[in-house]
Amino acid sequence: MSKQPASFLGTPATAPGPLGPDMLRAFRTIRGNPLEYLHTVWQAHGDIAQFPVPRPPSYLVNSLSGVRRVLIDNARNYGKSTIQYKALSLVTGEGLLTSDGDTWRGQRRVLQPAFHHSALEDIGKHVSAATRRVAQQWRDLPEGAVVDVDAYMMSAALEVVAASLMSTDLTGKSSDIAAATLDALEVVVARARVPITPPGWLPTPANRVLRRSVARLDAAVADMVAARRSEPGADLLGMLLSVRDEVGSPLEISEIRDQLVTFIVAGHETVASALGWAWGLIAAHPNVGDRIAEEADAVAPSRPLSFTDYRELTYTRAVIDETLRLYPPAWLVTRSAIDSDVIDDVSVPAGSLIIMSPWLLHRHPQLWESPEEFRPERFLSGVERFAHIPFGAGPRLCIGRDFSYVESVMMVAELARRFTVRQPPGVEFPEGDPLVTIRPRGGMPLIVESR
Repeated sequence: MSKQPASFLGTPATAPGPLGPDMLRAFRTIRGNPLEYLHTVWQAHGDIAQFPVPRPPSYLVNSLSGVRRVLIDNARNYGKSTIQYKALSLVTGEGLLTSDGDTWRGQRRVLQPAFHHSALEDIGKHVSAATRRVAQQWRDLPEGAVVDVDAYMMSAALEVVAASLMSTDLTGKSSDIAAATLDALEVVVARARVPITPPGWLPTPANRVLRRSVARLDAAVADMVAARRSEPGADLLGMLLSVRDEVGSPLEISEIRDQLVTFIVAGHETVASALGWAWGLIAAHPNVGDRIAEEADAVAPSRPLSFTDYRELTYTRAVIDETLRLYPPAWLVTRSAIDSDVIDDVSVPAGSLIIMSPWLLHRHPQLWESPEEFRPERFLSGVERFAHIPFGAGPRLCIGRDFSYVESVMMVAELARRFTVRQPPGVEFPEGDPLVTIRPRGGMPLIVESR
């Protein structure tokens, strides 16, 4: 294991890690596949490693105790003022995902009721409707047709989030908004991977793409707000329209916009990513699809699944959990240390960048047996608490976690008992592309056939 020099331009080196020349030689990998680079650093230097950069001091943390220290035990010391979230805010603004401190706490209090258990039943109804549409589309496919299942999941997930949280019907319109989201996030990823980027006012190709994409998202949000001004309602959008400050003034339109775009981006792209991977893994393991179908038929033998069936779909939930272990949508989590701290006996200076990766933690051999294998059964008997963090952990645990589980489990269970999926001959399982979420590179081409 290599050792760091004593300091980097005055910043003390407190943990082992790659040297400067090592990092320069790996520049192409850092730009092209940062997840591969982080995996290499972890394998070479252990569960906490320091990168050879002076400002900010930067650490990779991949131990259960270290991740728990940052996300749970000392969470108030670690904020979101990092390049990752600053880049994402170019799209989402200061919404719940990127805000921090008192601003975040206030937003969370306002938005939490939209995700209470009582709201999940309505979400289940929208999931059932979206699933019926997908099922009809799949039934209409020519025999043996190869389709990108990931694209179907993107549209369905966007329709669900818009109907559930904003009472907006995006049937037939979701593909344009989904495309705008992906285009904007591609620019965000590019910005987050380089230390210096052109200012936003320069008419570079990336800046033009970002402006066009954000404008499309803004237009969609403006239409939603205009349609609901006279009838706020009890969903997320209704709550935002009803909020009043201490002097009785409503939220600024920009504040509502930031929250809605946040949930359009985070509420559909992450779920769709997980669903796309789930279908790919089911295609690669046909017995898993058969077992899901058997469970769904046993739970609701003569009717479509509903929200009341959700908790009985235990094996399907295990399949989703195992998919999220292998392909957690939020593969990168970063925090900035407000004050100095000690993580796993390593001194971390104030201002340090802490890099964590659920993708790496979910493959830690001390936490998981045969971590590279797809084994849904491991979740039927319970797993180490906080070893499985696809939705984060602690105070910043994703507000939409239960929403995501209801959507994923119900949709996979209902579709798997109606259809089988298989990989086309000669087509390999796609590699993961670590963008804002881990996307299947080239989509998820599968053959879908009725059972």
